[in-house]
Amino acid sequence: MSRPSYEVVPANKAAWADLAAVFGVRGPAARCWCQRYKLARGESFVSCPPEDRADRLRDQTDAGHPGSDTTSGLIAYAAGEPVGWCAVEPRTAFQGLVRNASMAAWTGRNEDLADSGVWAVTCVLVRAGHRRHGVSHALVRAALEHARVSGARVLEGYPLTTGSAVSEELHPGVLSTFLDAGFVEVHRPSARRAVVAIEL
Repeated sequence: MSRPSYEVVPANKAAWADLAAVFGVRGPAARCWCQRYKLARGESFVSCPPEDRADRLRDQTDAGHPGSDTTSGLIAYAAGEPVGWCAVEPRTAFQGLVRNASMAAWTGRNEDLADSGVWAVTCVLVRAGHRRHGVSHALVRAALEHARVSGARVLEGYPLTTGSAVSEELHPGVLSTFLDAGFVEVHRPSARRAVVAIEL
């Protein structure tokens, strides 16, 4: 059975209202606003309330400014309705991800965490009511092309190895979605977490 067709665009080409609709008004996404890996050293979710996190995401995406040459992710649409979000940027943009070289994702890997040629997918969010219809697959494949045309050399992700997890854990996506898009597993920091990468 074929999957539905989705239009995926850089978030700066989307209205902020569309992005806000994907994140919703309750649940983990509405609390995080894709800031888990963006908070600077010394910042915490306690010191940065949800309203501030939403404002930061609005600035990071430059939503509503189609002429902008930078953004921090992609928006998926189904028949004009916003249904998904994918965070994809140079890995160096995710301070909370790269500032600790002893994190499990880096243990045993010879990684230059300051290499701006390596991009990362840190969040694959599908709006309630549209899950299990191929939206995440469309987003990850679009992230590949977005990173490629933006000059990335490598794109990596940090998915869960299983889809049987609570919603708070699913934001990085699941391993099968990335493998279907051509990524290969390069590290297994835990039984439930993988690091995947693809050369562009």
